[in-house]
Amino acid sequence: MSGRFEGKVAAITGGASGIGLATAGALLREGATVVLVDRDEVALKTLTEKHGPKCIAQRTDLLDAESCNAMVPEILAKTGQIDILHCNAGSYIGGDLIETNPAAIDRMLNLNVNAVMKNVHAVIPHMTERGTGDILVTCSVAGHAAIQWEPVYSGSKWAITCFVQTMRRQLMKSGVRVGQVSPGPVISALLADWPEDRLQKAKDSGALIEPSEVADAVVFMLSRPRNVTIRDMIVLPSNFDI
Repeated sequence: MSGRFEGKVAAITGGASGIGLATAGALLREGATVVLVDRDEVALKTLTEKHGPKCIAQRTDLLDAESCNAMVPEILAKTGQIDILHCNAGSYIGGDLIETNPAAIDRMLNLNVNAVMKNVHAVIPHMTERGTGDILVTCSVAGHAAIQWEPVYSGSKWAITCFVQTMRRQLMKSGVRVGQVSPGPVISALLADWPEDRLQKAKDSGALIEPSEVADAVVFMLSRPRNVTIRDMIVLPSNFDI
């Protein structure tokens, strides 16, 4: 542990599993205080007990407007500051558009797009007042390519790519850095919608990466000198063909 993030407070949405949990572990090892934001209260209790006092639970349901709006104020009441906001929570819909339904589309867009915009909107006054901060969003390689087998998911990530890069430009003179990490397929619950044969084929061919490998990229991005912004880092399995 180098302690590169000693004295920093990081809030990570979707922090109880997958990329969020892997990133939380990496930042804790580097000395940060980490707020795990998730709706899974049982998982939050288990994880904060495991990781100790520098790991703080924040039970938030990002799909509930009142809970989502209260997230940043509640975190600040617990920690006094937010140096890093990692908007990582998201969901996945694969397959042809006609195979899904309007409720699932609403849920995905609310979580993958609207909640991110609202969380960033909420944290900006705090960070700009302090003149420093990092906002990082988990996007996807699907935000860079029109992937025909996941039009709803890919559409949500294209929206996030646009939002992140416009906010980066809005905030670039405020001391607040904004960027995104764009992984290819990651072994996580987000791939639960993949057909089993496709998932197994991807595993066998080495076309999936682990959440920890995305977390490594996040730590690299956040640890750059303040005069350097990594605006986007695409992290792919070496055998991923797209």
